[in-house]
Parts: sequence; C-alpha cells; structure tokens
Amino acid sequence: NPTLGEEGIAALVEKFKAMVEAEGTLTNIDEWGKRRLAYAIDYKTEGYYVLMSFTSAPEFPKELDRILGISEDIMRSMIVCKGE
Repeated sequence: NPTLGEEGIAALVEKFKAMVEAEGTLTNIDEWGKRRLAYAIDYKTEGYYVLMSFTSAPEFPKELDRILGISEDIMRSMIVCKGE
C-alpha cells in the first residue's frame, strides 16, 4: 500500500524480510519501488513492488501466503516456486 509512506513501507519490508530469514535463506531482495498498477485496487492506482527470492522448507510458503493475505497493508502478493 503506497499510502503508508516511506517509513511505513520500509518497516513492512523489514518485517517480511526478517520472517523469511527466520524460516529460510533469503537469496535476493529487489525493491522496484512505486509503480502504476495495471488496474485500480481499492481505488488505488499505484503500488510499491518488492521481489524476494528465498529458499525454505516446503511448508513455509503456504504460511507466508496466509500472513500476506491477512495483512491489511499488502494489496496483492504472489508466491512462485521455481523449478530446480
């Protein structure tokens, strides 16, 4: 959610970064920043994009997806499993 401001966004990124590091290995974090959305979500036309690459146990992505889904400050999320 881009309405959080820079400090709020940084705190949210740190929160999920710490969660991933606690459960697995964070290999890369790429903050793309504010970008225009393809379509409005809750009347918002911009979003803050972050790409995290990590390795973890097989059950962690499901738990992370659940937490991302109930977080009010996350508009959309996607977890993709890369092939080996």
